[in-house]
Amino acid sequence: MQFQHLIEINDPLNPLIDTLTRDQLWRGLVLRAEAPKLFIPWLDECSLLGREDNVLSRVLRYNALLIHDHVTFTPQEKVHYDVPAQEDIPASSLIVTIEEPQPGALFVRFEYDSGLPDDDMDAFYNEFRRSAYQEADIDTIRIIRQMAEEGRLGLPI
Repeated sequence: MQFQHLIEINDPLNPLIDTLTRDQLWRGLVLRAEAPKLFIPWLDECSLLGREDNVLSRVLRYNALLIHDHVTFTPQEKVHYDVPAQEDIPASSLIVTIEEPQPGALFVRFEYDSGLPDDDMDAFYNEFRRSAYQEADIDTIRIIRQMAEEGRLGLPI
């Protein structure tokens, strides 16, 4: 299943939305990879195994399920989560890209690839999964906004 969606970050026509800078947004997206428990309450544990250049290796624990992944950072542009195939889990990925079609107009694109083909038999499950991904991503942006308001995204990474 492949799925993508776009979240608008800054809307120059809506003064009710607090504006985020690209730097604040980037720091929040990096924090999501480095400290995912802040963004994923049902995650039991995240162990950072190492970092080389712009690649972070992690193990995520959800109850008894362990997921090994790698996160690659393209500074100020993209965060790529890569989950290699392991036990009963197929290879999958998530690419989170900051887009700025005009100065100050920021968007974040989330692109999911479950590693499995779309299948009519799993249409209900896939729609449920798409909805869950989208809600989690909306929560991510909400948390980043909250952190920015609290001044927690102004420190160097």
